[in-house]
Amino acid sequence: MIKFRLDPKTGIPFYRQIIDQIKFGIASGNLKTGEQLPTVRSLAVELKVNLNTIAKAYKELEIQNILETHQGTGTFINENKVKISAREKEEKLKDICSEFSSIAYSYGFSVDDIIDQLKKQQ
Repeated sequence: MIKFRLDPKTGIPFYRQIIDQIKFGIASGNLKTGEQLPTVRSLAVELKVNLNTIAKAYKELEIQNILETHQGTGTFINENKVKISAREKEEKLKDICSEFSSIAYSYGFSVDDIIDQLKKQQ
């Protein structure tokens, strides 16, 4: 199971962030076929968002045949394999790095400081 995180600073709608996290979770192997996702209500409470936000994300993923919902039992990862293109991965990494570097620079860290810290984490 993945830990969902929403970032209001990105400007990306919350439902879109949830969709992306589920897709990347499947593509990376962190979410497996048949795995049950949290209920709409429980995820909405956990993330402190409106129920409709979660329902919209789940519904869009159902339309894409990535999720399937069984009335009374829950929402599950479908057998459909999600592939993330190299371009999409690169764009996501670029977004992450841009956000990360903006925060680091605002605290006065240099590029060398950032690189040194990243090397220590390997």
